[in-house]
Amino acid sequence: MEPNAMSSSDSPSSTKDVALIVGGGPGISASCARLFAESGMRVAVAARSPDKPVLRALEDSHGVRRYGCDASRAEEVDLLFRNVVSDLGTPRLVVHNIDGRVPGILRKGIADADPALAFETFQNAAFSAFLVGQSAARLMRDNPLDANGARGTIIFTNASAALKGFAMSAAFAMTCHAKTGLAQSMARELMPEGIHVANVPIDAAIGFTQEDGTRAHRRAGTTVDDNMADPAHIAEVYLQLHRQHRSTWAFEVVLRPWVEKW
Repeated sequence: MEPNAMSSSDSPSSTKDVALIVGGGPGISASCARLFAESGMRVAVAARSPDKPVLRALEDSHGVRRYGCDASRAEEVDLLFRNVVSDLGTPRLVVHNIDGRVPGILRKGIADADPALAFETFQNAAFSAFLVGQSAARLMRDNPLDANGARGTIIFTNASAALKGFAMSAAFAMTCHAKTGLAQSMARELMPEGIHVANVPIDAAIGFTQEDGTRAHRRAGTTVDDNMADPAHIAEVYLQLHRQHRSTWAFEVVLRPWVEKW
């Protein structure tokens, strides 16, 4: 599938910061898109299925541009970034928000896990993070420094498995650790050049808002007493990371609810 813009808005000559979120869904990505747009940014969201209702709603309510992209394919990521630059301008904030797990790999012991599905999980999440990070770095190096001394920010959403490999989850643990290693290497290389790189493990289920106003997770149930991470507040952390001064850049920020065991 070739990445193509699904809507049009302002010209790329605008001085607003451009934000690109790769991995579009109703949780973190949608919350980031809303907050970034409300903060004055020009926002693009890329997903394999850009016609999702939540993304169409973001287009209507916040002027978010929708793009189709399989981020595990180098040629599609390259085209995505070229289209975003042409339509909106060079991104100063890029968020990689792809979990990557496929249904057949969930809760599989090491002896039973399908190698093909493990490799697909790795491609979907860790390899796509490499491709997105690479394209972002190539472009951001040419950005002028902003008031905080930054040329741009690259944020990787990660998971509990980045910190601890759970039983029955070898493929996902491998993938999450790979994303952490990628982010560490990129941070050491790019931060001295003015590009802020951050790895954000979410050590919790993420409960996003449902049509009835409750927050819930497809497997963990309904949120009770803030026992799940709220994607709206995750988005606030991402925006704060983007706005940090280079004298106090955070690399790894682990987010978990107040009741989460760790």
